[in-house]
Amino acid sequence: MTYNSRLSGFYKHSLTERADIVAGWADLTIEERAALLGEAGLTPDLADKLIENAVGVYGLPMGIATNFQVNGRDVLVPMVIEEPSVVAGVSFAAKLIRAGGGFRAGSDQPEMIGQIQVLDIVDLPAARAALEAHTDELMAIAARSDNVIAGLGGGPRGIELRTFDDTPAGPMLIVHLVFDCRDAMGANMVNTACEQLAAPIERITGGRVGLRILSNLADRRLARAECTIPADVLAFEGYSGERVVSGIIEAWAFAAADPYRAATHNKGIMNGVDAVILATGNDWRAIEAGAHAYAARSGRYTSLSTWGKDAKGNLIGRLEMPMAVGIIGGSTRVHPTTRAALKILNAQTARELAEIIVSVGLAQNLAAIRALATEGIQKGHMTLHARQIAIAAGAEGEQVMAIAGRMQSEGNITLERAEALLKSE
Repeated sequence: MTYNSRLSGFYKHSLTERADIVAGWADLTIEERAALLGEAGLTPDLADKLIENAVGVYGLPMGIATNFQVNGRDVLVPMVIEEPSVVAGVSFAAKLIRAGGGFRAGSDQPEMIGQIQVLDIVDLPAARAALEAHTDELMAIAARSDNVIAGLGGGPRGIELRTFDDTPAGPMLIVHLVFDCRDAMGANMVNTACEQLAAPIERITGGRVGLRILSNLADRRLARAECTIPADVLAFEGYSGERVVSGIIEAWAFAAADPYRAATHNKGIMNGVDAVILATGNDWRAIEAGAHAYAARSGRYTSLSTWGKDAKGNLIGRLEMPMAVGIIGGSTRVHPTTRAALKILNAQTARELAEIIVSVGLAQNLAAIRALATEGIQKGHMTLHARQIAIAAGAEGEQVMAIAGRMQSEGNITLERAEALLKSE
């Protein structure tokens, strides 16, 4: 079967028709299709086993981003998000990027860092030297912490030492365990390995181990995506391609220089990233924490992405960020809709999933700053916002589109106007 994510007019189909198209694309079972449509999926009984004090389940829309081509492979991207215009925006941006050859993406080995805090040390240099002399012993202990991951080629990759001579709690030595998690996000296996190293480290240093836990600043596990877009592809409605290219670069420069703008710029990136993280059952809080910490790694918070142009005037975009995601473990094995989403993506490794997600982040960034630099962000956003207002006013079925369209034509998208229009029908 030839897969083509360029699904022209996909949005014009009904919800069930779109589900059928995606089910055919991914060869979903009847049960997996039902999970997409909310006819099956997470039940209260299963929710009760996933978290404490469960009282029910909470639904969010899942959409499909089209037009994605990552490293030559066409991909349909499930996204779970409540914010209007994100799925449409990212699909349109992917269409523009597709015209330039799609996304070129790569990623580091799936290595996470576990941190072990050592306190009450009399002589920091001596303790450090002692740990360096026992590195092989510590690596062997960490290797025995998870036989399954070791059998898959993962496990400890190194030990790094950091010292802090003066902290609010006094001097401390920090042991970093670098651990290859293969296709898992890896929090549990890294934390287990750190726990097992605690007693040997206390014995070797004479100190007291405090915290032992993974770091969400996963800067050993970066993913990156690049794209090239011909200027003429960006032209529209009175905006020349050259003007759009310049506007996008100027918008990025604002974020690169100003942390107030960078926070919103990066939030736009995370609109795309988090939506795929949620769809695939990964930890969006960990990804958010790592992304923003990485954006401030120079000591000043700045843009995660970069935009410029080449000698031919083509727009060039690049995004690099920590991407600690997995395709096994956690809710990826348990949540029915998550399993269906992963099947749609058909990512064979955690690294491939990371490369798709960072590509989505770059596309979402393009969609946002292109709109900001030209017609403004509200034009597309308000179309979907008007539908939400109509629904909030009590509109149902065909009334939703009719009332939303009327409010847009009037330029008065408010709950009061929606309620008045509903009463007048």
